[in-house]
Amino acid sequence: MATVSVCMIVKNEQKVLERCLNSLEGLYEELIIVDTGSTDDTKKIASHYTNTIYDFTWIDDFSAARNFAFSCCTQQYIYTVDADEVLDAENRKKFIMLKNNILPEIEIVQMYYVNANKQNSVYNFQRELRPKLFKRLRNFEWIDPIHERVRLDPIVYNSDIEILHMPEGEHTGRDLNILLKLAEQSKPFSDMLFQMFARELFKAGTEQELIRSKHYFVNLFEDTLGEKRKMIQIILAKIALLEGDIHSFLKHSISQKTEGMTSEMCCILGEYFYQKEEFKEGISWYQYALDTIPCMDIHCCGDKALFAVAKGFMALGEMEQAEQWEIMAKQWTPPEEI
Repeated sequence: MATVSVCMIVKNEQKVLERCLNSLEGLYEELIIVDTGSTDDTKKIASHYTNTIYDFTWIDDFSAARNFAFSCCTQQYIYTVDADEVLDAENRKKFIMLKNNILPEIEIVQMYYVNANKQNSVYNFQRELRPKLFKRLRNFEWIDPIHERVRLDPIVYNSDIEILHMPEGEHTGRDLNILLKLAEQSKPFSDMLFQMFARELFKAGTEQELIRSKHYFVNLFEDTLGEKRKMIQIILAKIALLEGDIHSFLKHSISQKTEGMTSEMCCILGEYFYQKEEFKEGISWYQYALDTIPCMDIHCCGDKALFAVAKGFMALGEMEQAEQWEIMAKQWTPPEEI
């Protein structure tokens, strides 16, 4: 049987921590909790479950905190957990079965991360595989009978364990603030972090946060190609619409039209025409969004566009049409898995 260290970083999680830790009872040999500055009863609750509680000064860097937490672990595998996650009875059984049968060569186990909050503002999915269990010490292995080389890629196992993500509130504001600070410092972003930044800005950013990001995206625009360029066009078009900068709005929306329209840009154009009370033109753009591919927000080719079409027909006084589109919007569901 493999031994497991449960590894958590926490801050002000008194509302959800007990629920999380109760769901993990009996699954681990060691519980490591790293607190990054709680001012509520988080540490008090944690002390009922473990004596291994560490303080880590928060520096707006989740990787730094996780690296410190990992360094405190001593068991064969490390299971990384957030306080708003829950394992139900069925998946606890699966986890125990995994512990009892895991092959020693497996270095990473992926589990399904299930978004229990259907109204979550920044996710495009309800279920996706994520790496959650990590072998603490890696064994290097030579491979190939000639021109031998060390295997660099980890051995990954995709389990069927489902982790319920059950947040009490959104962390988008906190995450965006960190990303905006990094952007203002001209820190380099990985492709994944850039995509998260753009998506969270588009889906959940305030007017102030969008405008605050403008300089960062303007500097990237001219030298960027492909999908990343489309994301920049969308963000800059949305900012231009907020600022009433029609020249920039047309520049970014038209340039995307020549390169391949996205659902997000169609919705922005629909919003522009609605603001001008040109509802027929706006409706056509929202309908066009339904037939295009999104790059940040799956809802722009689904319920967001459908509700907007209904709104347009309502403004035109075509109530029967509006009702039909609203029914379609309410029946639409995002993809279960990516």
